[in-house]
Amino acid sequence: MNEIQETVPADARWHKSTRSQTSNCVEVAQLRTAAAAVALRDSKDPGGPILLFPRAGWLGFIEGTKNGQFALD
Repeated sequence: MNEIQETVPADARWHKSTRSQTSNCVEVAQLRTAAAAVALRDSKDPGGPILLFPRAGWLGFIEGTKNGQFALD
């Protein structure tokens, strides 16, 4: 297990979008730590790498997504 995964509690509650129709999804877990508030992982590889984000960064990403900031059009 790598250092990042060790910072995610074993009992973290992972959530996948209800709109997910394929195996190409990510799972998100809210954390209760000061350093990171959100963890993100590949649903096909739950034992693989985990990305950690501070709450403000994650909320900015969600807001930008809703506003079309990352649209590929």
